[in-house]
Order: sequence, then C-alpha cells, then structure tokens
Amino acid sequence: MGVVSTSLREEAKSIFTELGYRVSTDGGDLRAERKWRTVHVTPMSDVDTPPESGEFRCFVTYADRLDEVERELARRDLDYEWAVIGVDEEDYEVAGQRSRT
Repeated sequence: MGVVSTSLREEAKSIFTELGYRVSTDGGDLRAERKWRTVHVTPMSDVDTPPESGEFRCFVTYADRLDEVERELARRDLDYEWAVIGVDEEDYEVAGQRSRT
C-alpha cells in the first residue's frame, strides 16, 4: 500500500473542500454539500461492506486498492450513484462511477 501521510478522512475532506463543497462530519462518514447535491463520503481503506442505500455516495481509498474497491462495488449492483477516489501521496484519481438507470 502506498504511504499517505494524512488519513483517508482528511484526504477526502480536502478533496471535496477544494471542489467547492461544504464538508461536515456524518458519523464515520463525511457529508459534502454544494448547491442541491449532498454526497455521502466514506473513507474505505479495505474492501468493506458498503451502505445498502443512499442517493450519491463517494468512496475514498488508497490508490493501490482502487481497482479492488471499484470491482466490489460494481459486483454488488448497488441502487445508488457512486464513485471511487484513489489517493496517494501526491494526487488523487476518480476511477469508478455508477449512475442509476
């Protein structure tokens, strides 16, 4: 696993703040709000059991776990829109996305 000097939660908060969202704590997750959209942001260092419901969700993981988390979310065929962000020491990448049809 790549070394990330700050926690996934702090990385997620920083990313969404830079994107213009107002970020607050929502239990173990973050709540990122901008205009009409609220995104529930879940730091996920390992493939974990994702929430079963929601509307807009983003999972933040380490860059070297990105593909694994994306595959697991796709396999579950969740009933909400989601995206996955992989972070490393220098940057982040948005990889997986699923829109409801």
